[in-house]
Amino acid sequence: MRQVGVLAAAGRIALEESPKRLAIDHQNAQRLAQGIAQIKSLHIDPKKVFSNIVIFDCKDTGLDAVQLCDALKPHGIWALDTAPYSVRFVTHCDVDAAGIERTLQVLREVVTKTGGNAASSTAR
Repeated sequence: MRQVGVLAAAGRIALEESPKRLAIDHQNAQRLAQGIAQIKSLHIDPKKVFSNIVIFDCKDTGLDAVQLCDALKPHGIWALDTAPYSVRFVTHCDVDAAGIERTLQVLREVVTKTGGNAASSTAR
């Protein structure tokens, strides 16, 4: 229990500093949702994004959620599969506007690249 001070310090910082950043995280999430909505085979309604959590459907990409998340990892983009075709992003203090734009660029590239592969593999 002598480490309790370290844990308490982290909790205190989270309680005092995080609320100040929340509006920025929500703006970043909204920008991310709007960008995802513009990618042809991804589906999301940006009007339904009310927090820093962004969940979208990837069924029309030809990839399931695990495959899409795995394709993003080599680019340093972490996402979580929440259902077979549902992917979740969370914006937080380590995600800035440039990171959102980079994520959207990589998503477009991955979806375009795999979309072509999915179309050719289903034609067989």
